[in-house]
Amino acid sequence: MNDLTIKYNELTAEEFILLWETVWGEGPSFEQTELALRHTLFRVSVYDKGKVVAMARMIGDMGLDYYIKDVVVRPEYQKRGIGRLLINELLKFIRENGVSGTDIFVELCAVPDKIPFYEKFGFDANEAQRLKMMCRVD
Repeated sequence: MNDLTIKYNELTAEEFILLWETVWGEGPSFEQTELALRHTLFRVSVYDKGKVVAMARMIGDMGLDYYIKDVVVRPEYQKRGIGRLLINELLKFIRENGVSGTDIFVELCAVPDKIPFYEKFGFDANEAQRLKMMCRVD
C-alpha cells in the first residue's frame, strides 16, 4: 500500500462512474453523478500511480445522521486493506466533524457477503428492513 495515494474530495464524476462499473455494472449518468458529488459531505479515493482504484463517500446532515455510500474497491485491489482504509477515513471524518460529546448514528447498506467486513468496525444489523424504489424523473 506504500505506492497508493489517498485523496479527499477530489474524486471526479468520470472516476466515480468508472469505479461503479467495475463492480455494479452500468453506472449512473454523468449529470446525476456530478450533482451527487457536489452534495456529498466527504469523499475519499485511492489511486495507484494516478489510476483510481477505490472510493467511498459520506452523506448526511452533519448532526444526527451520517450515511456511508458507494464503497468500491476495484476487484483486483481487494483483500489489500484498502476497504478498511476507506471506512477508517470516513469514521475519522465523523469524529472530527460531529458534535462533541454526542453519539451519532452511522448507517450503510451492505450485500450479505460484505456484512462480516463491516461488523469488524462495529456495525450490526437491526430489525429494520431496507425499502427502496426508483423514482423516474421525466
